[in-house]
Parts: sequence; structure tokens; C-alpha cells
Amino acid sequence: MAEPGALPKRGLSRSSWLRARKARPQLVPGRRSRRRLRTIRWSARRRLRRRLLQAQAAGADWREVASQGSRLAASRRFKTAAPGPAFSAAPTSTPSPAAPRSRPSSAPLPIPPVRPVGPGRALLLLPVRQGFTFSGICRVTCLYGQVEVFGFNISQGQPAQEVFSTYTHSRLAINAVRYSMPEKSKKEIKREARTLLRAHLNLDDRRWAMQNFSPLCSIVLLERLENSTVKFLTSYPGVSYIFMQESSAFRVTPEYFTLRSIGIKRERKKKGVHLSESALSTLEELVNVSCEEVDGCPIILVCGSQDVGKSTFNRYLINQLLNSISCVDYLECDLGQTEFTPPGCVSLFNVTEPILGPPFTHQRTPQKMVYYGKTSCKNNYEDYIEIVKYVFSAYKRESPLIVNTMGWVSDEGLLLLIDLIRLLSPSHVIQFSSSHSKYMPNLTPGYVEDRDGLYTKSKSKIRHRGFRLAEFAENLEFADEEKESPDVFTGHKLMCVRLEFAFRITPRNRELHNRMLRDLAVLGYLGQLQPPVPKPLSPLHGLTPYQVPFNAVALRITHSDVAPTHILYAVNASWVGLCKILDDVRGYVNGPILLAQTPICDCLGFGICRGIDMDKRLYHILTPVPPEELRTVNCLLVGAVSIPQRVFKNQSGLEGTIPYVTTDYNFKLPGASEKIGAREPEERHRERQPPRHKPYRK
Repeated sequence: MAEPGALPKRGLSRSSWLRARKARPQLVPGRRSRRRLRTIRWSARRRLRRRLLQAQAAGADWREVASQGSRLAASRRFKTAAPGPAFSAAPTSTPSPAAPRSRPSSAPLPIPPVRPVGPGRALLLLPVRQGFTFSGICRVTCLYGQVEVFGFNISQGQPAQEVFSTYTHSRLAINAVRYSMPEKSKKEIKREARTLLRAHLNLDDRRWAMQNFSPLCSIVLLERLENSTVKFLTSYPGVSYIFMQESSAFRVTPEYFTLRSIGIKRERKKKGVHLSESALSTLEELVNVSCEEVDGCPIILVCGSQDVGKSTFNRYLINQLLNSISCVDYLECDLGQTEFTPPGCVSLFNVTEPILGPPFTHQRTPQKMVYYGKTSCKNNYEDYIEIVKYVFSAYKRESPLIVNTMGWVSDEGLLLLIDLIRLLSPSHVIQFSSSHSKYMPNLTPGYVEDRDGLYTKSKSKIRHRGFRLAEFAENLEFADEEKESPDVFTGHKLMCVRLEFAFRITPRNRELHNRMLRDLAVLGYLGQLQPPVPKPLSPLHGLTPYQVPFNAVALRITHSDVAPTHILYAVNASWVGLCKILDDVRGYVNGPILLAQTPICDCLGFGICRGIDMDKRLYHILTPVPPEELRTVNCLLVGAVSIPQRVFKNQSGLEGTIPYVTTDYNFKLPGASEKIGAREPEERHRERQPPRHKPYRK
């Protein structure tokens, strides 16, 4: 009991708080913390202030530090057990005199410390089982230890990897992986790490790294990433936010400026990629099956409705498989959201490098590709099935195959998926679902056998009628001759995966989001036209196009019937597929040469028909396809995939009237293209008389 004459201790007055707020506005707690501080003694306040200063220098959240410090001081005063260990801030390059000189080696670092080591370079220390979630783009090099990025392991001695953590997808994280450590003392391990760092860091940076080094700690070098594709994408207004978005509530700390000089920003862990237990167990089983190679290379078909995580799972699975095997085959059957090509294609790839970003950052050349011309196969299922058969015939069964399917799993889409399962005969079917996805029956082997597809019949009807799926056996060349007839459905193993994401796309804005991703894929493909860094960007209207005579290529509009007199209207200023057909078109003297039906043929790439010279009878094609492959192109296919409006409206150097953009448009013109913006219906492509000059020429 207190003495009657003793005055009770008072907390800080309001004037003291105002002076403290003016002196250090970043370190003053809020009102809740202020009420907690009334129960802390003056000595405890001094210790808390010292921890706040250390946390601010290290870039930590001082509110969390303040709450931990106040609880610890209160527990000491009232003789109760502390709720957790005391906060120990990470040392910085210039530690304060009050900072502790040593840190227990067993206690993990509360935050990954970051230190600048040069212009556009930073050093990151990651204790075991800790991660660094970020947004932006950078080049990641593991100097010592082992880290994991999106399922791919990066070890010391491996080349740097380009990582793209964009706003359009879940943020990526660099996670420290427990690596095997031989029987060495701590001193020997530090000596080995110091030797590896000598080629990358100076003496001061090596000393700082060794002071913060702990057993099983990974040392990562982050560097600023600049390539021609990223520079081309960010040159358009409204695209730069995709790679790193500024927040109005960010904290100005030394770490913030260090990371910003690289081009990245730290994000909360909940914004990263989170896989469920069912997804992780499925990944582990698929990797084991693919590495064993007991029953041959597995064919893994991934299906599910829209926005359930199929593409994220495919990228993660490819990266994990590349940790153990040299290559993975990938069959793209989704026309709307393609992974390695612009939209509207069915393609087969041999993937040998990890996928550490969204599709528009890794456009690649396929082994075999067919340009379908639309982002959906509705009302033309037969051609879609024939194209899948044609592309699948190039699969050599030398590595595991991952098949990506469309998110249309209702009505005819479900029947079409059953046809694909019978056609491809996968060994594993991965079916995705979530709480917001549409109902989809489990595609068990029994369900697929007993259900009719669009073009195939159930097993019972085949048995009664006495015929097999002969229509699917045509044009299929299988390398494995020991396997039974490929037209007989042999069954599969169904694996159900349930995923939930914190950020979901609503049905209202799904179409706008998908259109944005398709435009970014086209822009990413056109970025291959740019010269390598550090050369400056060249606007598309300043590049020299190829001149293609009328009688050298045939024309076909795939998505609609266009009168022959309006063919050139539709081809001009359009996205065209550069294809190779078996027919010889060189015998025609005049042009243009028109095809009566859409051929199923190889597509070697894409380009823009940026002008038509009627006097010389030439097409002017802008494309990144190399000249040695262009010599075999003899067909131009024009589909419903349009050129992004940014290419027309936001080219640098354009003044005055913009070619091909008008507000006075004839909507009844046959072959008219679609509107270029959801909020700008009055602006459309100008389908006019084919020009007698080369537009965009300076």
C-alpha cells in the first residue's frame, strides 16, 4: 500500500507528447499505445525508445515493436511471464551505440535485413524458413545457400534468374530453403561463405554479411533488371503500375529507398502465392511420378472453371519438375489465356527454363503452333478438335506433358473436355475447384467412360455398336509402339485440388481483366522487335517492315465471312498469323490470293500488316520472326485477335491525326473490327480504302 504523503507517478503529459511527435513523428505510437505506456516505468520507456530506433533503422514495423516492448515491460513489473521473446532488431551498416553487440545464433532474425551494395544492387540475408515477398522486377542471384522462388530452387553457383512479381498476379516471394550442410564448424562455414562473397562484394559489405550470418542462412544478391520487353511495355501510359504500384501509406525507411533503387517493393506475406495442402500433396506426387519414369512419361491434364488457379499451378509444377529433370513439354489448349504465345493459339512447347513471371514476360517460340484466330471455340468445335489433334501429333513422349485446358466447363464445354480426355489419354487428370467456382462433376474414369462427348460416344455405346474411336486415331503418330491402340480410352487417375485466393476477380470485371492480359501478351510479343538494352527504344512506326508481294502469300479471314472486295479492308492494320501451307501459291501472277476455307497449318509467328501498297501490290508486315523462317511463310491468317489500342494511340513521335483511329465509323461495313476500348466505344479502327502510301513512315 502506498504511503499517504507520496504522490502517484504520472504518465507523460500532453505537451510532452506533442514535443515528442514534432521531434520524431515516425516513432510516436498511436493512442492505444499511449494508454499502454502509462503503465511503463521511465527506464522501460528508454529501453522501448532504443528498440524503436533500432527497428526504424532496420525497416521494421515500429508499431509491432512497441506493442511487444510494452507487454514485456508490463510483465516484468507485475512479475508475470512474458508472452514472447524480446524483440532484437537487425543490425544495420551503422549500428547505434545502444544496439546489442551480439545476437544468439539460434534466434531467427525478425526481418530479412537488406543492405545496399552499389547502384541498383542490394544484399539480402534470409535465415532458414523465412521469406521475402515483393512486387516489381529484379535479377536474383544466390551467393551462398539455397532459396526457392515460385517452386524453382536457386542454389549458389547457378546463373542469375529474372523474376517478375507483377500487380496482375499474386506476388512472388524469395524463400530460404534448408540446404545440406556437411560436418563443418561455424568458423569453417563462415570462411567458406566469405570466400564465395569475395567475387561479388567489397570488404565492408562482406564484414556486414558475416556479422549477420547464422547457420543455414542464405545470402541473396538483388539487382536491377532492365530488358527490352519491360522497357517497351512500360513506355505505354498506364502499364508501368503493373510491375510496381506505389502505396499512399508506405513508410519512408532506409530499406524502402534501397529496394526502390532496384525496382521492387516489400509486400505483405498474404499477398503472395499460397497453395493449399491438397495442391502441395498433388505437386509432390506428380514430381515423384515424373522422375521415376517407370510407366513412361506421364501426361497431366489440368482442368477446372475460370479463376481457380490452373495457370498458377501449371507454372509451379513446371518449376518444380525443372529442379529434377531437364525439360518439360507443355500443350496449350486454352485459346483465351495462353501461357507462351499471343492469344488464339493451340501450341506445343518444350520448356527448359523456369517460369518466374506472368505470360507476357516469357513469350517463347513453340515446337508446333496453329493459329485458331479466336479466343473461344464456341460455334466451331470441330476445327478446334482437329487443331488439337494436329498439334498433339508432334509430341514425342520423351518428357512429361502438361496439358492446359479452357475454363469453360459447363454445357458443351464439359462435353468438349470429355472429348479431349479421350483424345489425349492422360495418365493424371488434375481437377480444380473453389468456393466461388461453378459446379463441375468429378471426371473419374467411370464418369468419362459412361458419358457421351460432342464427337465421341460412351464405352457402352461403342461396345454395342461395335466400333472404336477411329476418327481420333487418324493423323496420330505415337513414338511408343508397345502401347495399345491410342484410340482406346485407357483410364486415368483423378486428383482433386481445391484452391482459395484472397484476391478474386468478380464476374463483372473478369472480361476487362482478361482483355488486359491478352493485350499485354501481344505487347510482350511485339517487345521482341526492340533492340537489346542499353540501346534506346524504337517506336513501332519507326521500324522498317518487310515487303511481301501479293502473289507470294494467300489470305484468309478465319473468324467471319468477308466479301472478296473487302478483304484488303480487313487485312490492313490487323494482327496476322504468319503460316505455312502445303499448297504452292507462287504460280499466280496477280493477287491477292484468297483461300476458300481456313487451313490447319503450322504458324511460325505473328506480325502487323501496317500498310498496303496498291501500286506495287505489296503488303508491309512488321514482325519479329527471323528472315530464315519468313522464307517459308506463304499464308496470312487474320482472326478476331486485335492489336491493342495503345499501339495506335500512344506511339511516341506521332503528331496530328493518328492513322487508323477515327470517331466517324461505318458499323455496317463487312469485316469491321471490334471496338478497341470498353469505355471508348466511339473510337474504332478505321477500315478505309487500302492506302497508296506507307503509313507511319517518318
